[in-house]
Amino acid sequence: MKPRLLPVLALHLFALLGAAQMSLRAADSAASVFRSPPPAARPHVMWMWMGSNITKTGITNDLEKLRDAGFGGTLLFSLADTTTPWPRDILDAPTPEVIAFTPPWWDRVRHAAIESDRLGLEFGMSNCPGYSSSGGPWITPELSMQEVVWSETRVTGGATFSGPIPKPKPDLRGVQKFPVWNPTNGKLEKPEHPVRHTFFRDIAVLALPAADPVALESIIDLSDKLTADGRLEWTAPAGDWIIYRFGHTVMGPMQQPPQWQANGLECDKLSRVAVEFHVGHIVNELRRHLGDQIGKGFDFYHFDSYESGMPGWTPLMREEFRSRRGYDPVPFLPTLAKRVIGDPGRSAAYKKDFERTVADLFRANYFPVIREKLNAAGIKFSCEPYGGTWKIHEVAPHVDQIMAEFWTAAPNFNPFGSVAGTISAAQASGINLIQAEAFTALPQFSQWSETPGSLKAVGDSAFSMGINRFVLHRFVHQPWGDLHKPGVAMGQWGTHFDHTQTWWEPGKAWVSYLTRTQALLQWGSPRPDSNSSPSFTITSGEPKLAAARRTDGKTDVFFVANANRSAGTATARFPIKDRRPELWHPVTGEMRRLPGYQVNADSIDVPLRFEDSESYFVVFRPAFFTRPQSSEAANFPAPQAALTLADARWTVAFDPKWGGPASATFEMLTDWKDHPEARIRYYSGTATYSTTFTTPPPLASETKSRAARFWLDLGVVKDLARVRLNDRDLGVLWTAPWRVEVTEALRPGENKLEIEVTNTWANRLIGDEQQAADCEWNQGDRGYGGPLKRYPKWVLDGTPRPIGGRHTFTTWNYFTAASPLLSSGLLGPVRLVSANNAANRP
Repeated sequence: MKPRLLPVLALHLFALLGAAQMSLRAADSAASVFRSPPPAARPHVMWMWMGSNITKTGITNDLEKLRDAGFGGTLLFSLADTTTPWPRDILDAPTPEVIAFTPPWWDRVRHAAIESDRLGLEFGMSNCPGYSSSGGPWITPELSMQEVVWSETRVTGGATFSGPIPKPKPDLRGVQKFPVWNPTNGKLEKPEHPVRHTFFRDIAVLALPAADPVALESIIDLSDKLTADGRLEWTAPAGDWIIYRFGHTVMGPMQQPPQWQANGLECDKLSRVAVEFHVGHIVNELRRHLGDQIGKGFDFYHFDSYESGMPGWTPLMREEFRSRRGYDPVPFLPTLAKRVIGDPGRSAAYKKDFERTVADLFRANYFPVIREKLNAAGIKFSCEPYGGTWKIHEVAPHVDQIMAEFWTAAPNFNPFGSVAGTISAAQASGINLIQAEAFTALPQFSQWSETPGSLKAVGDSAFSMGINRFVLHRFVHQPWGDLHKPGVAMGQWGTHFDHTQTWWEPGKAWVSYLTRTQALLQWGSPRPDSNSSPSFTITSGEPKLAAARRTDGKTDVFFVANANRSAGTATARFPIKDRRPELWHPVTGEMRRLPGYQVNADSIDVPLRFEDSESYFVVFRPAFFTRPQSSEAANFPAPQAALTLADARWTVAFDPKWGGPASATFEMLTDWKDHPEARIRYYSGTATYSTTFTTPPPLASETKSRAARFWLDLGVVKDLARVRLNDRDLGVLWTAPWRVEVTEALRPGENKLEIEVTNTWANRLIGDEQQAADCEWNQGDRGYGGPLKRYPKWVLDGTPRPIGGRHTFTTWNYFTAASPLLSSGLLGPVRLVSANNAANRP
């Protein structure tokens, strides 16, 4: 050996080792965020403050419950007392002085910011009362959204016309998408705006031949002939003519759905002056009332999905249109009066040009101005950038925190407001964190009847599209804490993610699932192109499969989800070479290899199995390449029944506080809704099933030697279950597969089994309707029950309620005494299943 070669060899060796270590560190980063998700991976909530009934003790309780459940932040909206879906008052509110964006309300917002900072939660809020869109009582008529209006005066040519050209008198109700409950007259209506008859700015006075089509050159501009007092003298050419006096006035949209006293006009989105005024106002108010909490306890202002309609004009529209389109828009204003200028194609082209100009002004004067003003004050700009006439990809780069939106139409995923377009625009803008307003639900799909398991496939569909943080819609402020359950509701709207939920405590397991999933979907970079996605060949059942991919260039992570409510198998072809697959399960946190796979020239085939709504990550990390197998059984060995608890006798403990018996004996597993005992039939909450079972000698031998692995399969559960075996807490089951590993807890001989089962609020609420009423109710405007009419005296005074057989209180009632009960409880069959210890998890 030549000594002089040693340093060179060493350098090469160290380089190779260094590269390997760097590769492993990169690979381990995905594993580390999966095992210990960062705070940014925690889901957030839309925090609804309903009306004036807001308390500091309730705020603290809300935030502590969120922190303890694993949530990462809140987005505050201040709404009316209830939504029918339109804003409506509940009479006799205890603190009527708390009106959004007034000092008593700001005092509570400051408390929320201080508490959020103490608890390590992100906190931001809507920029206006309600959730749409941007405005308030501080917006004056000249700064509000504008609409073109006109009057028509008919004249005959050949003679001199001398007289007034009247200002238009538009409908006082203006242009508003949704009605409101007007407390001044008790009517559901689009409110009148008297200012529409007093605020008017002229644009032009045009004379047109009365017959269509009208040639551009035949339009006569008489604007300079109109006197200050609105009179005109003009000798018209031969024929019949119409003189149009065009101007703009208040368009009229208001926020939706705030307290009546907090409502105001929407700012002019196309005017830089108006947008600067609105943002300047809310920033100044924030500084005045929160001061040192900006950037500490308060993080962002949010602009929700746009629902204010197509702007009709802005004071500088004529100049902006000319500079952008190259011609004057004024001669085409008569198209608003259904006149045809030129030929129909030319009029249609003008309409497109006008819409393009509106989009340009949103891009120039709305989105960037909001961000500029907010960022200058140390505040982030959060936005759902859809619903308007702009192009999402043009405005997304101006947003700090982008959000999409999806709804649940049980059991289906319902994308809303161009989810795909928002995700694509965010990724093209280099925005990694893509949030979504998650699980918004109409009342027919959400009646205190939802569970994490019923929502899982819906959420997984959003994850598969590229969403990587959920902001749950909705979490309602509970002014009385845990005293009244289910408590205050957001009117008819779901989904009910409140800390007063029956399953709030066991539902923390679902929050852990969301956090693990979001951690990996925020890690690395997306690979959204179709060539980077796996393809699937279904081999059994009817799974509905979709995937999302993330990579750091060395490790590739595929989130693969079955969005169907049935099980199935498939072979997935991943565009990966020279690496072995692993399965990381975000429900349990388990990480294991997948020994069954087939290597192709430029891909790897992996047999996969999915339960109802199951999802997991298939991960390819740099590692030594192992000899593959090709069978699905190698990846998902079929569990073998070891023991069925068919003859078990169960003692079931209910909570008498919610109307259940302290204890009951079930000789066989029975659906609560079918039980002859009314206290069980109408029970909502958690009940603990207890029994014992003995492992037979062959099974006891395997248990003792650990030659096999064992799982407890619960069969059918309605709706969540926490399992304890021999006093060892084995966690919560909330989705398929309804199995939990018990290998370490299982004993030879006798075993003590406890299963805490939690159902939804629906049955207890229906049970209460069997009793006489002790609350007054209004009807909802679209059915599905209705809102509380007034807060009852016994709630306000904290005295016992007059009807002893009632257990619940809420501000929206979906049910009658005849409403069907929901399936509840542990239905089974409960079985012990096993697999060889050398095999993977079944």
